[in-house]
Amino acid sequence: MTPERKERLTSVLNKRQGNITIVLENVFDPHNISAVMRTVDAVGIQDIYILNTKIPRHKKWGVRSSSSAAKWLTIHQFENTEECFKELRNHYSKILTTHLSSDAVSLHEIDFTQSIALVFGNEHSGVSDEVRALSDGNFIIPQVGIIKSLNISVACAVTLYEAYRQKNLAGHFNQPGLDKTSYNNLLKEWSYQKKLEE
Repeated sequence: MTPERKERLTSVLNKRQGNITIVLENVFDPHNISAVMRTVDAVGIQDIYILNTKIPRHKKWGVRSSSSAAKWLTIHQFENTEECFKELRNHYSKILTTHLSSDAVSLHEIDFTQSIALVFGNEHSGVSDEVRALSDGNFIIPQVGIIKSLNISVACAVTLYEAYRQKNLAGHFNQPGLDKTSYNNLLKEWSYQKKLEE
């Protein structure tokens, strides 16, 4: 590995955040998933969870919309909700879902400097009752238009850039956010990737 390549990889790894993740529940369109992956990579998140309980496991993602982001992320796929949430509980202190309810908090009221997992539901019915029952609460993205919903990839982008803003202000990107083992394993794994994205 050339010094230039190593410097590029370590500069990205130094800003990866291990205490925030996205969960996509039964998202049908692989291009939506890929668009979310691109944003996840852009804001320094390493792990993403794909939960498919109503649709088959995805075998590939929309390359155009992801710009190959998937190969730089750690993707966890589950077909069982309880197993997925057991894994989430082992790594994140709070789990919130996007759901319009009377007790939902605004996106801007969430403390993204804490350990958190954010769940987004599918394009048609949103987050399932089962997942909401296992979560710690709901949040909404403030809107003043007639249509009270956003495309899932847009909703994720808006949410994650608020998280990025808070974490940046708190200095989270000034120090490595991954544990040493994860950091070293990813550096080794990434070093075998044939092409770096421009």
